[in-house]
Amino acid sequence: MICSCQIALGGVLSMAKPSVLRAEHPLAPDLSPDRSISRGAASSSRRRDLVFVVNPRGANGRTGKEWKKLLPFLRSRLGVDCNICESLTSGPSHAIDITREAIREGADAVIAVGGDGTLHEVVNGFFWDGKPVINHNRESAHSTALGLIPLGTGSDFARTFGWKNDPHEAIERIAKGIRSRVDVGVITGESEGAHYFINVADIHLSAKAGYYASRYKRFGNLCYVIGALQAFMGHQNQNLRVKVNNGEWEEYSQVTALCVGNGKYFGGGMKITPNADPRNGNFEVLILQDFKWYDFILKLHKLYNGTHLTVKNVTSRSAHSIEVEDISGSSNIFVQSDGEHLGFLPMKFCILPGVIEMIC
Repeated sequence: MICSCQIALGGVLSMAKPSVLRAEHPLAPDLSPDRSISRGAASSSRRRDLVFVVNPRGANGRTGKEWKKLLPFLRSRLGVDCNICESLTSGPSHAIDITREAIREGADAVIAVGGDGTLHEVVNGFFWDGKPVINHNRESAHSTALGLIPLGTGSDFARTFGWKNDPHEAIERIAKGIRSRVDVGVITGESEGAHYFINVADIHLSAKAGYYASRYKRFGNLCYVIGALQAFMGHQNQNLRVKVNNGEWEEYSQVTALCVGNGKYFGGGMKITPNADPRNGNFEVLILQDFKWYDFILKLHKLYNGTHLTVKNVTSRSAHSIEVEDISGSSNIFVQSDGEHLGFLPMKFCILPGVIEMIC
């Protein structure tokens, strides 16, 4: 049986200018007794408690429709062995609150149902006040795992593992319950608290393109093309100061984009950091310098198939931390992670090795 847990979002994001994604409250409202995750049942029958976090408005409403079609298979495949809770998000950051509450209540796994944006929020829900959220269920044999059923506009993180965009295949993975430790990146700025990402964080042109693309998600993957075209208008390469692994500051001239990859893909299938592996304890840092608009047209195929590392003005290096500053001090260099706008430079990116168990 599926219990529907539709928790109302307590606050609303204010966006006078592009603002950092964050939950307004540390906890979602308590689940009602008949809708909560039953820890007693899990203790006696060892049924797994699974919370599915669904963004019904994702992919211009397609996620909600596909989720309804998927429910009969979900029930038949998992209902015998698992206590299933369906949690529908009601707005930005709601998935963060749902995830924190589920972990504190002792869920075996929280499964993001949707695109990379929903996954991004669920990952942020695994942390609170700079630390992992604690599972209060002392009888639990292990921590809450992260799961994914890709049903959104973009499913770039799933591509890193070679997963097909097939929800039935994803449910089979969840049924098997095999776990693997994965790394998570954490971003800190001058004024904001810690923010987390599991796939790719990026700076300048690509981040600006992602910000604009988010306005056109109703067009599917075409939104990335539209966003890139809009970002190119008035774009200027910038000189950046970079510090890798707490070493000395280095200057990079005419930077077009800088990507910090925990996963390999972003922007709807672009293999931007092809050597990244979310299980090796390091980022792949990619820097594009002095690219013009026609360079992207001529080399776009290389960016998509991951063969661009040999292209002139492309630098790739491995790092567990990186700090980036704008030399000009203009404070208008865009930063995003997993497709979510985070603000502007300066920022610091650090890896948290194996901090989350993921159902793989």
